[in-house]
Amino acid sequence: MTQADLLKLYQGQFKLIKTLNYCSLPKLFFSFVLLNYLLALIWALPITSRSFFTEKNQDLSQLSPADKSLDTNLERGILSLGNHQEKSRGHQEDLVIKNHQNYQKFSTNQLSREIYFQSDKEHEITFFTGIIYRQNFPDIMWEHKIYGVTQQIHSTKNIELSMIYTNSLKDKTLSNSNNANLTSNLTLNTTFEPVVTILEKNRIQEYSDYFGEDFDETLLQTKNVRDILTDMANQTGKESAVVYINAYPEQLQIILYTRSGQPIIKTIAEANRQKLMEVVLELRLQITDPNNRYTDSYLSPAQKLYDWLIAPILAELKAANIETLLFSMDEGLRTLPIAALHDGEQFLIEKYSLSLIPSVSLMDANYRPLQDTQVLAMGASEFVEHKPLPAVPVELENIAQRLWQGDMFLNEDFTLDHLVIQTESYSYPIIHLATHADFLPGKASNSYIQLWGTEQIKLDKMRELGWNESTVELLVLSACRTAIGDRNAELGFAGLAVAAGVKSALASVWYVSDEGTLGLMTEFYSHLNDTKIKAEALRRAQLAMLRGKVVIAEGELRGSGVHRVVVLPSALANLENDNLSHPYYWSGFTMVGSPW
Repeated sequence: MTQADLLKLYQGQFKLIKTLNYCSLPKLFFSFVLLNYLLALIWALPITSRSFFTEKNQDLSQLSPADKSLDTNLERGILSLGNHQEKSRGHQEDLVIKNHQNYQKFSTNQLSREIYFQSDKEHEITFFTGIIYRQNFPDIMWEHKIYGVTQQIHSTKNIELSMIYTNSLKDKTLSNSNNANLTSNLTLNTTFEPVVTILEKNRIQEYSDYFGEDFDETLLQTKNVRDILTDMANQTGKESAVVYINAYPEQLQIILYTRSGQPIIKTIAEANRQKLMEVVLELRLQITDPNNRYTDSYLSPAQKLYDWLIAPILAELKAANIETLLFSMDEGLRTLPIAALHDGEQFLIEKYSLSLIPSVSLMDANYRPLQDTQVLAMGASEFVEHKPLPAVPVELENIAQRLWQGDMFLNEDFTLDHLVIQTESYSYPIIHLATHADFLPGKASNSYIQLWGTEQIKLDKMRELGWNESTVELLVLSACRTAIGDRNAELGFAGLAVAAGVKSALASVWYVSDEGTLGLMTEFYSHLNDTKIKAEALRRAQLAMLRGKVVIAEGELRGSGVHRVVVLPSALANLENDNLSHPYYWSGFTMVGSPW
C-alpha cells in the first residue's frame, strides 16, 4: 500500500470517527482510535521521521536565505510543541479551506476545499501556518507538514502555547521580516486582521522613539480603523482607504485597507529597497532642479513609482470607489511627492485627494467642517539668518482679510509670547505660519519653526503650546523644507501634526519660491470653503496650478478663485510672465495627518 493510499484511508477515517463520535458509540469509537494509531505507526508520521527531515532539507535548499530562516524558526517551534503534546484527543477533520472565495487556486493544490475547526484559536493557528507552508512546499511536503502541525495544535494542553507561537510568527512575518511575500496577493479574511494592528504598533513605536513620548495608549485595533473609515464616509460622502507601504530589502509591500475590513497585501519583487530609493531620489531631483523647470524630465521616475506603488492596488481602489488615500509610509518614502506620481496620462492628484499619516492610531479622526471659522495668520518677511520672504505680507493679508476671516500679525509681532497669548485667548481652528521651518537630521529638537529675530519653536516643544487642548483643526507652514534621505527629518515632517497636537498640517517637503507659495495658498483658501475635507481643497489648488490656471502676469498673481488677482509686492513685481504648472510649484505641498 502506497503512502497516497494510506493518506486517503487516513482522511476517510477522520470523517467516520467524527460521525461515530456524535453517535456516542464508545466501543466502536475506540476501535477506530486503535486502528488510527496502528495506521499512524505504519505511515511513520513525518514529524518524527528521518525521511521527513531529508525531504525537508532538500526542499529548504531551494528557498531563499530569508525563507530558510523563517521556515527553520517555524519548524523549531513545532518540534518544541511536540515535546508537550497530548494524544488523547486524536485527529480531527483537518485538511480544510473554509471561505473558498478568499483563497487563490494554486496550480499544485491537491487538497480538499473544506475543513472544520473546533475553535477560533485553532482556526487562526492552522490557517496561518497553513498559508506559509502552502506557499513554500510541494504537495507531498504540504500534506506531511499540515498533519504534523495539526497534531500539535489540537492538544488541549498546548493550544495556548501554539497560539503564542502563531502570534509571534505573524508579527515577524507580516511586519518586520523579509518574508512578506509568503502571504502576498491574498485577500485576507478576518483571521488576518491583526496585520493592521501590527503595522500600527510598529509605526507608533517609531514616532514614540523619535519624539520621546509614549503613544502606545493610542493604538487602535483593526475594528477601530474600519469604524473610522466608515464614519468619515458617512460624514463626508467620500470613500477613503489607508495604504501602508513597506520597503523591504528584497521587495516592496503594499497593504491596502478599506472600510470593507479586509486587508489586501501586494508585493512587488522588482522594487527592492535599493531600487525604490534610487527612483524616489531621482524623482525629487528632477522636480526640484531649476534647470528642469520647463521640461518633463520627472515623468520617467514618476511613472515607475506609479507602476510600483499604485498600479498593483488600482483595481481594488476602483472597486471600492475610493476618492481619498491616506499613506502610512516606511522610512525613505515619507517625503515622496506622492501627488506627482504619473500613470502615463494623469498625475495621481488628478484622481485622488491625498494625505500622509504617521499611522491611523496617531491621527485625530474627529470630523469638523471649517466653514465660518477663524484663522490666526502670523509670519515674517525679514530674518536674521534666513533669506527674506517678500510675499509674506501679501500672503497674510490675502488670507486673513480677503479669502478667510481672522487676525494677522507680521514681523515683530510674530513672537512666541504673542502666539501663545492669541491661541489661549481666542479660538482659532486654523493657524497659518508664513515663515521658514526646517526638518533636520538628528533629534526632534534640531527641527524648528522660525519666529521673529532669533526665536524658534523647537519641534519637540510644540505640544507645550497646548493646541491639542484648543482643538486646532489645521496648521499651515507655508515655507518649509525637509532634509533629503534622513530618517529623523522624515519622521519630523510626517509627524508634524502629532508634534503640534493638531488634527492636520499643510507643509511642503522642499522650499518653494515665494510666488509659487503665494499662488498655492491663495488657491487653497479659496477652495477650503467649498469642500468638506481639507485634502480635497489642497487637491483643487494643486490642479489649478497644474492646469495653468495660476499665472504670473504684469506684476500680478492671477488665479482661479473668487479673489483671483493678487498684486505682487515690489520685490516680485518684475518677475517674468510665467505659469506655475510644473510639479516643483505644487507637488511638494502635503496634507499631513487627517485629510478630513
